[in-house]
Amino acid sequence: MQNRIFEDLFVLEMASNHQGSVQRGLAIIERFSKIVRFNNVRAAIKLQFRDIDNFIHKDFVHRNDIRYIQRVTGTRLTKEEFTALVDAIRGSGCIPMSTPFDEKSVDWCVEFNMPIIKVASADNNDWTLLEKIATTRKPVIVSTGGMSKKDMDDLVAFFERRNIPLALNHCVAAYPHEDCECELGQIDYLRHRYPNLVIGYSCHEYRDWTASIQIAVAKGARTFERHIDIDDDGFQVAKYSSLPHQIDTWFKAWKKAKEMIGNSGMERRIPLAKEVDYLDSYVRGVYAKRDLVKGQLLTADDVYLAIPLQKKQISSRELMLGKYGHRLLADCKKDAPLTIDELDTPYSESAELCKSICERGL
Repeated sequence: MQNRIFEDLFVLEMASNHQGSVQRGLAIIERFSKIVRFNNVRAAIKLQFRDIDNFIHKDFVHRNDIRYIQRVTGTRLTKEEFTALVDAIRGSGCIPMSTPFDEKSVDWCVEFNMPIIKVASADNNDWTLLEKIATTRKPVIVSTGGMSKKDMDDLVAFFERRNIPLALNHCVAAYPHEDCECELGQIDYLRHRYPNLVIGYSCHEYRDWTASIQIAVAKGARTFERHIDIDDDGFQVAKYSSLPHQIDTWFKAWKKAKEMIGNSGMERRIPLAKEVDYLDSYVRGVYAKRDLVKGQLLTADDVYLAIPLQKKQISSRELMLGKYGHRLLADCKKDAPLTIDELDTPYSESAELCKSICERGL
C-alpha cells in the first residue's frame, strides 16, 4: 500500500542542467511542466543537492581539469536559489524531488519537505548516506546501476526492516548508452526477486523515446526517469538528456503502451461484445437429423452440427447427450434447429444464460 506513491510516476531529472542559473532552471521547469500538464501525467522534477564545500576535498576544489569536479563547482546554487526552484516546481503542479549526495544535503531534503528522496547509482551502497536518508522516513527510489546482487538484497532488507517505502530502478549507469545496452530483461529479474517492490526504469539511451518505455511498461516497470534539458539558449545538450518534445513523445508512448496492455494482468478479461458477436457467428448450432418426438432422450444419431447458429438455438457448446443429456419437451422436424425452450436442459435455469442463448445468432 505504501509503495503506491511510486506507481506511474515520472521523474524528470534536471541534475545540474540549470548551469548554476536560477533563470535557466526556472525555464526548464516552465517548459517541462507544460508538457506534464498537457499529457495529464504524474511527474516529479528532480534536483541534485551537494554540500560542495565539504563534498569535494579542499585540495581539489579548484581542479578544473577533473570534469566531475568542474561540473559540480561550476553549477553551484545557494540554498536560497534552490528555494526558488523548489517553489517553482510545486507551483507548476509537479512534485519536487532531489538526489542528495551527502549528509547535509539530506537535511536540505527534509527542510524543503521533499516527498521522495532519490539515491543515485553511485551511492546505492554508500551506507553512511543511506543511514542518514533512512532517518528521514521518506520514501526512497534507488537506481541499481553497477549494483551487485548482494548489495541489492542488503539494501532491500535495510529499508524493509525500517518499513520505509522503496522502489528500485533498473539502470545502466553509462551516459549515454546504446539501445543494445538497455538490458530491459533486468526489469523481469528485479520484479521476480523483489515482488513487493515497485520496479522502475531510469534510462540513458539517446536514440529512442518510444520503444524502451513501451517494453519497460510491458515488463512491469511502474516508475520512470530521464534527464531533461532545453536548448533555446544554444547550450550543448548532453546526448542522454531529453528535450521537451522528446519527453512529450515519451509520455505518449507510455500512454499507448498502457492502452494496449489494458487492465487484465491479474484476472481473466471480460470479452468485448463485438468479439463475442464475431465468435458466435462461427459457432455451430444443433439441428435435428430426423423427425424427433416429445419425451425423446437425444443421442448422437438424432442431431448434427452446422452453421449458422440461430436465436434460441442451442450450440455445440451446450449440447449434452447420453443418460444425463437433453430430453425433448416438444416435437422437432428434421433439419429444424433445436431451441432452448424445446429441451429439458439445465441452461434454462440460469436467466442470464438463457437470455444470452435467446439473443445470439441469426
